[in-house]
Amino acid sequence: MEFRLDGKSGVPIYRQIQDMIRVGIASGQLKAGEQLPTVRGLAVTLAVNPNTVIRAYTELEREGVLTTEQGTGTFVSATAPQTISPADRFKKLESLCGEFLAQAARYGFAPEETVNVMLSLAQRRTHNE
Repeated sequence: MEFRLDGKSGVPIYRQIQDMIRVGIASGQLKAGEQLPTVRGLAVTLAVNPNTVIRAYTELEREGVLTTEQGTGTFVSATAPQTISPADRFKKLESLCGEFLAQAARYGFAPEETVNVMLSLAQRRTHNE
């Protein structure tokens, strides 16, 4: 998986790293048990302070998305993160969609256009599984 930052997005770097990992897991690019780049390696690749990568990894570990094995590395968790209540789950999805639509709007995409592309991607993903 390739990690890329968007310096113009306004999203903190540690959040961008977290989001890339979450998207990688959701899209199947990152599999359960797969090892992530080392803190130092990812920091060098992204030209960021290692503490930024540590923060991203640590928060994802707290959420159960990642696990760290001392001396071995950081891995995608083999177990699913804790589930949240349906109401909180809906709020989170609504928040994510709102952020996504706002980012898409910054590039001039209309909500309808964005939704159509999302539906098309979802359909392709379903057919590829």
